[in-house]
Amino acid sequence: MSLTATPDLALPQLPVREADATEKATLAVVALGLLALLVAASDANHDRARLLFYGALTLVSGGTLLWSWHKFGRGESGVKQNNLWLRASTSRGGIAWVTGLVLTGFYVVLYWFPQYLENLIRAADPLSQALRRKPADQWFVYGTFYTLAVLLMGGRALWKYRHSRYQVIRTLSVMFFQLGFAFILPGVLLFFQQPEYYFTYFWPLKYDYLFPNSVDYLVKDGQALGVFMVFWGVVMSFLATPVLTYFYGKRWYCSWVCGCGGLAETAGDPYRHLSDKRRVAWRWEVRIIYTVLALIILLTAMLWVVRYVPGGPLAGVADGLYRFYGFFIGSVFSGVIGVGFYPLMGSRVWCRFGCPMAAYLGLLQKHFSRFRITTNGGQCISCGNCSNVCEMGIDVKQYAQRGEPIIRASCVGCGMCSTACPRGVLNLENGPRAGRYTGSQLIHADSLRLLS
Repeated sequence: MSLTATPDLALPQLPVREADATEKATLAVVALGLLALLVAASDANHDRARLLFYGALTLVSGGTLLWSWHKFGRGESGVKQNNLWLRASTSRGGIAWVTGLVLTGFYVVLYWFPQYLENLIRAADPLSQALRRKPADQWFVYGTFYTLAVLLMGGRALWKYRHSRYQVIRTLSVMFFQLGFAFILPGVLLFFQQPEYYFTYFWPLKYDYLFPNSVDYLVKDGQALGVFMVFWGVVMSFLATPVLTYFYGKRWYCSWVCGCGGLAETAGDPYRHLSDKRRVAWRWEVRIIYTVLALIILLTAMLWVVRYVPGGPLAGVADGLYRFYGFFIGSVFSGVIGVGFYPLMGSRVWCRFGCPMAAYLGLLQKHFSRFRITTNGGQCISCGNCSNVCEMGIDVKQYAQRGEPIIRASCVGCGMCSTACPRGVLNLENGPRAGRYTGSQLIHADSLRLLS
């Protein structure tokens, strides 16, 4: 009998499970809600559009939560990544491309053609008036959708990872900060005629918070709250961030507080395995993200120089750089690409390649932090689950096989590699810096060369 490779000798694959009647019904409810939302966006009758809008949100919310419970909440707990590379929705298939096209199209309309969202904006007026005491705009509608996505998909994550105390608390944290500090609190500030302010976003991510015009706006007329906001931003960016990162790594922000990370960890969870693990991707990551950080530092410094030395060619250069950064980084990269490319490049495209806050935190984490992920090489079975779930493109398995600690600037400390490991090889630690780079004593890297 010939031992040459034939289809008959191929390793068997588990078939993709067909959705049962209940799952189809819950997905149909979600689809009906999305259809109602599309109809509301095209209905010029504001009263009817308003009914459709809130009906759509109800259907999408109820359908998503019921689907999540049915799919993840009934069976045994544990990380299950079955058939991710066989489904068209999670393997860059046709459904993924359509999803990516819809998401990128929505961001293009949101940023540059908001007039096409006018019916949805007017439908959201009652909610905006109740929360902010002012009519809705496209950013309020976007904030509503964004918060709803984090809450609903956060519910999915709670059921999916309910066996992990760390993942449950972390998911609840991002849901809390998105709802309370990124949606309700800014609205309440507007309700009381105070400046709209997001206490969970800091420079350099929320880059304009330390621009001269923004500072002038916040401290106008010597308002105590505005002065506190400026003080808060400066302290969080330059004092609290280094201190917290020293003790906990960048995970205290990127995986527990930040709204961008919150969306990636909840709505982006089905796509985390799509992050490119190749070394060439890591090289581009380093080139791009630190360039973005350098640009925003340069722009902030130039604007403050122009503030005190007005006129001259520097003012024109600063204005041009401001427009460039706002369009290409603040809009195209962080929004259109950062979220629209979830189904094609994974859930942390912006965090990995473009976020200046992630770059800033990453430098602190790599060179000045106590945080690392320790590995027990003697227990690693090279299953690859850890690398598969790493949304930051880190080939965790290569470290685990050698018993080397993972100390990478890009690691956001989500802990999914540890959660997915069937052998308890990986452990997130905030130990002392002494011996931080020391590998596992159970197995030496030289021993693994026998396997190469």
